[in-house]
Amino acid sequence: MPFSDPKYRRSQKATPLLPKDRGGAGGEFDGASFTGAVFNLSTTIVGAGIMALPATLKQLGAIPGLITILLAGMLTEKSIEIILRFSKAAKTGSYSGLAADAFSGAGRNILQLCIVMNNVGMLVVYMIIIGDVLSETWSQGVHHTGVMKEWFGLHWWTTRSSILLLTTIFIFAPLISFKRVDSLRYTSALSVILAVVFVVIIAGIAIAKLISGSIGMPKLLPDLVSQASFWQLFTTVPILVTAYICHHNKNELKDPSQMKSIVRTSITLCTSVYVATSFFGFLLFGNETMDDVLANFDGELGIPFSSLLNDIVRVSYAIHLMLVFPIVFYSLRLNVAATVSVGFIFPAAIALRCRNKILLLDMKSSQRIHGIATKNDRVVSWIMILLAVSSSTVAICSDIYGLVSGSEGAEA
Repeated sequence: MPFSDPKYRRSQKATPLLPKDRGGAGGEFDGASFTGAVFNLSTTIVGAGIMALPATLKQLGAIPGLITILLAGMLTEKSIEIILRFSKAAKTGSYSGLAADAFSGAGRNILQLCIVMNNVGMLVVYMIIIGDVLSETWSQGVHHTGVMKEWFGLHWWTTRSSILLLTTIFIFAPLISFKRVDSLRYTSALSVILAVVFVVIIAGIAIAKLISGSIGMPKLLPDLVSQASFWQLFTTVPILVTAYICHHNKNELKDPSQMKSIVRTSITLCTSVYVATSFFGFLLFGNETMDDVLANFDGELGIPFSSLLNDIVRVSYAIHLMLVFPIVFYSLRLNVAATVSVGFIFPAAIALRCRNKILLLDMKSSQRIHGIATKNDRVVSWIMILLAVSSSTVAICSDIYGLVSGSEGAEA
């Protein structure tokens, strides 16, 4: 039985989720602070996904969109709470160790593969966005000049390849070389501050234009003009799950019992940022909101100092992603020594798996407890699994349908 098999318990020492205090003589590291852990976890959450959120409101409408963002945050907190609670009961300090406890070594390997695939994909996306913002990009047939080329013109060091190479050498390499993730707490704090700066700027512009009467209130409900438009609504769910993914994050805490409070604080902070970004971004650009709202900050905003504000938004976001990169890379590095699977499916499956399992609390005693999963855990777990599977399936089918329809339209 995987919950009591010693060989799986020996494999649970990798990738600690709730490490023990290692303080001692000689000035050894004795754990991260509450604030540092909050900033690191918040930085993991607020990555590239924030720029796609205004487009979800364009798709869903303001009211359903904001409600969906709040529900995604609540489900994320619940899924992480399941991981923490079951990890404590199973005497394991890692997400992968818990997967091994519930599903044997194969389950652990599948989870680690999902984390690696998710994080590699995220890091590639970050590199692409940084190149787009600082060099140039094409979007829907329109050329968008990057900040570096706007400021300095065309030179060898303003090309995409040079910018990414220099960024890797002088920013990524030093930051990912730290042994402990807590060493990134100051860069994580700066990253969160930059995200807040973006919210303040976009909210200020939207409120100013609303007061002047140059923009109106956004649509509150979705436009369901066809069956295809209904199914298209489900494509927003994976975006929201991706926006909240942080389950692979590792925090080296002085007091592991604080983790639940850290998770709640981080998700509350990030949800506030997401709600504000989504609402004010959609309010500002309305039906002109692009899939990546950052692309909207490449033209005249209709207010004084538009060019300066555009540059501040784009540069601050590029720096923000540069500071998120090492946090995501850290968990990738640990799992090397798709997203809804990491965020929803595995925590839910663990709770369901543990329902009738006997957890051995002490390997040297006979003290046991029976199934710690509550009825509420099981209900929420089934909701998370059904939501993850159905939304991903519908999103993929909808995208395929859109591609096929677009091809047929082009041929006609």
